[in-house]
Formats: sequence, C-alpha cells, structure tokens
Amino acid sequence: MKFSSPTTHVTRAALIASATVLVLLLCLVPASVPQQVNSKPLVMDLSLDGEVEPVLATYIDEGLAEAAKKNAALVLITMDTPGGLSDSMKDIIQHILGSPVPVAVFVGPTGARGASAGFFVLLSADIAAMAPGTRTGAASPIIAIGGFTLGVDETLRKKITNDATAFLRSYSEKRGRNAALAETAVTDAKAFTEQESLNGRLIDYVATTPEELLNRLNGKTITRFDGSKTTLGLTGYQRAAFELSIRQKFLARIVEPDIFFLLLILGTLGIYAEFTHPGAVVPGVVGGICAVLALYAMHLLPVNLAGILLIVIAITLFVLEAKYTSHGILLLGGVVAMIFGAVFLIRSPLTSGGVSIGTALAVTVPFALLSVVLMRLVLRSRKWKQKTGPEAMLGEQGIAFAGLQQGVEGMIRVHGEMWQAVADRDIGAGSSVRVRKIDGLKLVVEPAAQQQTAKISS
Repeated sequence: MKFSSPTTHVTRAALIASATVLVLLLCLVPASVPQQVNSKPLVMDLSLDGEVEPVLATYIDEGLAEAAKKNAALVLITMDTPGGLSDSMKDIIQHILGSPVPVAVFVGPTGARGASAGFFVLLSADIAAMAPGTRTGAASPIIAIGGFTLGVDETLRKKITNDATAFLRSYSEKRGRNAALAETAVTDAKAFTEQESLNGRLIDYVATTPEELLNRLNGKTITRFDGSKTTLGLTGYQRAAFELSIRQKFLARIVEPDIFFLLLILGTLGIYAEFTHPGAVVPGVVGGICAVLALYAMHLLPVNLAGILLIVIAITLFVLEAKYTSHGILLLGGVVAMIFGAVFLIRSPLTSGGVSIGTALAVTVPFALLSVVLMRLVLRSRKWKQKTGPEAMLGEQGIAFAGLQQGVEGMIRVHGEMWQAVADRDIGAGSSVRVRKIDGLKLVVEPAAQQQTAKISS
C-alpha cells in the first residue's frame, strides 16, 4: 500500500491551479486584443477624382460596402470633379443615402470643384464640407447625343429640369439644406464659392484639410436620412484608404479621352497594316485588342460624330496621298482633318474634358506617315515581278535552238531548262524569244527583237 506525502498533494494542486489560470488567460487574450484594436474609430477614405462615370461609381459603391463591413465610424469622400454622367451620379447618391455608415463629402483641396453631378453628390451626404478656394454648383442638365448639345423644345426641357430639381429636393430637404437655393444651380446654372455655400446652408462646414474637418466632427450629433440620430465619436480615429482595384484603375484609364483616342488610332493602324500586309499577325492582334478597348470606352464616353467623320476623312486622304501625286496637299489635309477630329472627338458638354492638342499632334503625325508609307509599299508590290512559280517565267528570254513554226509546238531553252513553246509567227533557229504568256506547262513566246522594237517605237 502506497502513501502520498503532503508535499506531493501541494505540488499537484499548484500545477492544476497554474494550468487553470493559463487557460483562462488564453481565453481572455483573444477577446481583449480586438477590443483594443477596435477601440479606435475607423474613418474610411474614398476619392471621387475626375469625371463621374460607371467605373468611379462602382468604386464608391464598393467603398461604402467595405466601410459597413468593417463597422467604420465615418466614410470621408474627398471630391474634385467637373461632373459626369447622370446615371452614375444617381447610383452614387442612392448608395450614399442608404449607407449604414455616415458619409461626409469634402470638396478639396484648394482649387477643387464639385460641379454639375458633383453638386448633387455633395448635397446628398450626411456632412457636406468644402475647402477654401473651391466651388460647386453649375448643375443644369444638358442633353447630348454623339457629343452634340441638342436643341430641344421647351416642354421637354422643362420636364428634364423639373425632374432634376425634384430629385435634388427629395434628399436635400431631409438633409436640412436650402433646397430653394440649390435649385438655382439646376434652373439657372448658378455656381457657389465655399463661403457662399456655407452662408446659403448648402454645406455644413468650411475646413482647410480633411483632418481639420474630422476634428470638428468629433462628438457632433447628426441626423441620418432615415431620421435617426447618430453621434460621431472620432476621438483618436484611424484612417484607412480604400483604393481603386487594378481592374478599376485599368478601366478608368481607358475612358480617359487621350487614351481613348490613342487606342482608336492604334486599333485602326493595326487592322489597316494587317489587311495591307497579310500574315504579319502582330499588327492584327495588337490592332484588334486596341479596337475592342476603344469600343468599350466609346460605349461610356460621349463621342462626337463629327470627330469620327473627320478621322475617317483623314484616313481616306492618307490613302489617296499614297496613290496619287499631290505634292503633299492630300497629306497635309489629312493631318489637319485628323487633328480637328481628335479635338472634336470628345467634347462633352457635361465636362471640360477632351483630347488634348499635344496628344492629337503626337498621334496624328506618325499615323499619317505610317499610313502613306504602308500604302505605297502595297501599291509598289503590285508592280513587282513574281519570283516563284510558273508566273515567274513571264518576260524571261530564251533560245529557240531548233526554230519554231507558227502555231506548231516546239522546244525552247530558258534558264538552262527545256520548255514546250508555241509562237504566232515563224522564229528562226537560234533566235532569242521572250515569254509572253503561260498556258499550263506550255509557253507562248514572241521574238525578243519584236518586243524591243515595240518599246522603242512607243
């Protein structure tokens, strides 16, 4: 029978107590770490920079969803936009109004603007703010198809304007903003500085930097779109930037006017080179890809029909320059037409954007020279004598060593080879003959001296 000493019991008890404490600590540590991390309120930073278009709208929507997923305290959208497409604008506004996370829109930095569609977005936010030296407004709706501003009848114009002002009132009044003054930006195309916007109750704050705005918002109680009250706790906040994805950055670059024009010209040049030089492969592949990307951008951008027609005219003039001698007049006309086409290509009334003069010149001149050179090579190649196959025998000289009788097949020697031949007149033995036509494996010849005489007399 074995007995345990008191020391053994004490040791076991100590081990059990230590293990219990260790388990409790391990259970408590994971719970305490997130509390420490989440104790800092999160501010999600988004950037609305450039024209309001579908790619940018998707980015804002995804950023708001990410902020809700991370339980952010505030979404801060820094904006500098000349305006954009109404459908993309409405999509952004709908997501801002329905966001479970409060949204602040800040027009900045100094010199930025929130014009046209940006004005609608600014007034839809829970907090609207502007930096000194910025402006907003000028939100009159403009109807454009193919880049042309359409002259519509007064009834239709009133319908469009009234719809825009009703949409603006539908949320600006609930935000506690001056809807009557906001309507003048639509009906009269009025624009406002940051101080005019603040005095007119269009915005809530004027702040020099986003940091200043966040510090002023700390502890403020705001009314959400659904009428609920929310107090912004931004003490010791941490900021996280939500960036455009690689796909969105790529698509956003494609819809830039300069890039679109470059893709359009590269696509045209690549396909043109493949048709004029079949089998080159690389120009066709590159041109096809660029053409598809240009078609995608054309679907999103307000493309001017006049610009497209001028570019087509320019390409036609380049081809004619290669075929006819115009002493450079056709080439110069094509260059001028393409530059004007580039300038007119994207001149949206919604924005001040378009293809820059520098890009137009840098793309047009090389394209013109390459087009003329390629076409001249094609036209010149049609005059080249074929070097392989039976057709290579055309124009070659041989010897009728046994002579030829009119209409009777005989033998001649060409390049050391014996060929069956026939002539339309008698040819003496040892006379030189020239191949005039090929009939299967039989050559139709004529005296070489006769052809030489015909050339001299002509």
